Amino acid sequence: MRTTIMRTTIGKTLLELIEGDITEQDTDAIINAAHPDLLGGAGVDGAIHWKGGIAILDECIRAGGCPIGEAVITTGGRLKARHVIHTVGPLYEEGDEYEEDLLACAYESCMRLAVRHNLRSLAFPSVSTGAFGYPMQEAAPVALRTVIGFLRNEAHDLSLVRFVMYAQEDPEAYSIYERVLQQLMSKD
Repeated sequence: MRTTIMRTTIGKTLLELIEGDITEQDTDAIINAAHPDLLGGAGVDGAIHWKGGIAILDECIRAGGCPIGEAVITTGGRLKARHVIHTVGPLYEEGDEYEEDLLACAYESCMRLAVRHNLRSLAFPSVSTGAFGYPMQEAAPVALRTVIGFLRNEAHDLSLVRFVMYAQEDPEAYSIYERVLQQLMSKD
């Protein structure tokens, strides 16, 4: 695991990029790259449900699912995070603008839900890049542009937004996100 962390400040919010395990984040909420039925699955989704316990699944069942591009909040169960925000990103098929818009909507829905629930810190995985097949090189700019745009242009009390890259899913994830973040920040 990396010991370096990339940090930048967007307005009053610290934006961090780290390599680690999303289930170990001690933030107000972690984001789950969920399946539409919210019943758990492989990758991030399965790990969060397994580690967080049955309380998360119970609330997901009550929610009744989540459309692509939207988000639902539940308890964090046994996780360090108090809440889990479940979002459903698009299944990558053709790489068209429609998929990019849906991915941006998934990130923005998480941000809006966090603000509505007065959360101050969030940890994101790379949504849709695992089982849903979205190429990391294409997903990273969408994710970072969307979150940075929200932090700059929307009213919020977020003090920390962290992107947590899981090297076992993709050993290049951190370097891909780092490169994109550097490019976006150099344009300012």
